[in-house]
Amino acid sequence: MDGPLKYLSETVFENCSPEMLRDFYMDNDYRKKWDKTLVEHEQLQVDRTNGVEIGCTIKKFPLLTPREYILAWRLWEGKDRTFYCFIKECEHPSTPRQKKYVRARFFRSGWRIRKVPGRNACEIKMFHQEDAGLNVNIAKLAFAKGIWSYVCNMDNALLKYSAVSHPHSAVTAVTLIQKVPPALDTVEGITSSATAFHRQITNEPKEKKFIRRPSRKFLANGLLFVGGAICLSRGHTSLGAKVAMAYILAKLSKRGNTSDQSRES
Repeated sequence: MDGPLKYLSETVFENCSPEMLRDFYMDNDYRKKWDKTLVEHEQLQVDRTNGVEIGCTIKKFPLLTPREYILAWRLWEGKDRTFYCFIKECEHPSTPRQKKYVRARFFRSGWRIRKVPGRNACEIKMFHQEDAGLNVNIAKLAFAKGIWSYVCNMDNALLKYSAVSHPHSAVTAVTLIQKVPPALDTVEGITSSATAFHRQITNEPKEKKFIRRPSRKFLANGLLFVGGAICLSRGHTSLGAKVAMAYILAKLSKRGNTSDQSRES
């Protein structure tokens, strides 16, 4: 894939189920309470047939014009409580461009959440690619200035998530989650789709654990903050993540045209 830099990451959360982590990541109403970069989020459309949800998110950046994200996303459930998600930019007739916001030109993000075998923990492996019109140096400065408080807020929010009431009266991509076809829910079934993606990345990282109060040195070495997505990484991830993300990207590229709005050129 061409475009902005690609980020791959792996995070392990102790004492957390895959279902809880999935709901936490997708709960935009709850995110408003802890994510200080999130100004507004609105659900625009839900397709009950294929489970695609479209929403508008406004994020603030210090000293810069707020960024507007019009995104479409979809979730799948695989075997052994494994969950997949793919998110991409789109357009929607109810949200014309406004001068007070800069709209993200390009956005691709996907993750896989699954239980860590033999432990009370789960992991999320994430692929992220974004162009919101931010200068690279400005993005680095924003990371350095804001990442510590963001990490602490996210950590505390996840710890409190199970004790907070989460009404799910609205139909969302989570409530409409669909099963991964059995033939594709194995590494063997999607290896061919992953081949091109695998060639772009060669190094293998060591696993990172999310700690309640990570040290500043640990954060400096391992944290990436990309347009509100937070992850732990050294720049690459394992073959399992490459295969999973390649499957998601290949799957959505085939079906996305029937459910998403036209992409910004």
